[in-house]
Amino acid sequence: MSHFTVVSNNTLLVRDANGAYAPASIEDILEAARRVIDHKLRRDGQFISPGAVKDYLQVKLAGLEHEVFAAMFLDNQHRLIAYREMFRGTLDSASVHPREVVKEALTLNAGAIILSHNHPSGHPEPSDADRHITKRLQDALALVEVRVLDHIVVGGFTSVSFAERGLI
Repeated sequence: MSHFTVVSNNTLLVRDANGAYAPASIEDILEAARRVIDHKLRRDGQFISPGAVKDYLQVKLAGLEHEVFAAMFLDNQHRLIAYREMFRGTLDSASVHPREVVKEALTLNAGAIILSHNHPSGHPEPSDADRHITKRLQDALALVEVRVLDHIVVGGFTSVSFAERGLI
């Protein structure tokens, strides 16, 4: 696990396993941000607004160079049970298998789910394929009484919520 420090010229340094310091890369900084948000949610992990969800997912998915399809599995009070990166793809697509999402929801005893994926292009506008897989997942999860609350598409540091757009 890396440790960070800031030196007098405001350069962020990261310490490796051997104790040597080097300037932090963008990947180091994003990984540290992901750890901070995970720690914060362990204390107060209830999602009560699309804005809070979007902020969380932007930290988790922004800056990735490949597409990742993730799910936030929630209890009936919309508290986070688990965040899972379910499928990893290429620069512009990821294969999503509804059966695997349903299996994980059942394993975690989730009452609700928020779907998410990133667009490495930085453009968060949902595609027709995004709308199609969202509908397939809604139908599959409805069979086991898991509500799909939203699908967030992250593009860079902006995002689009299907729920806010009336698509769910």
